[in-house]
Amino acid sequence: MELTAQRLTAEAFAPYGDVLAAPDAPGRSYFEEGLGNLRPGAWPSLSLSLRAPAESLPLEAKLLERHEFSSQSFVAIDASRWIVIVCPHAADGGPDVARAVAFVAGQGEGVTYKPNVWHHGLTCLDRPGKFATFMWRDGTTGDEEFVPVAPFTVHVPT
Repeated sequence: MELTAQRLTAEAFAPYGDVLAAPDAPGRSYFEEGLGNLRPGAWPSLSLSLRAPAESLPLEAKLLERHEFSSQSFVAIDASRWIVIVCPHAADGGPDVARAVAFVAGQGEGVTYKPNVWHHGLTCLDRPGKFATFMWRDGTTGDEEFVPVAPFTVHVPT
């Protein structure tokens, strides 16, 4: 299977979560509605990360992950372009790779994945990127699930 990443927009990404962006004028934007925690004993988790850029393009996706009980938010602190690959949960379990879509996010953008949305790991395109990540954790295997998938190719327009 081959995908071509499209520009990240709130409308196209809506089935999978929210697109996060700071307001264009002085003020504040709230994104609480997209945050989800389905476990009463889970605690909020905020982390910062530095991600290396993809080693080569097109990208070959071989592993997807999900957080069945928690939303997960990524906010670019210092990043140029980065890729977002998502797919829904299949009716018979696991990721529905046949319905995967890919987006290119830009500087200053972020996303919140809804609980149970399968996604590829955070991948920068042009240079290393720094991100803030927010989710809920309870320290069990339910925090995250990783599954290998039949490799598929994601092309990124220049």
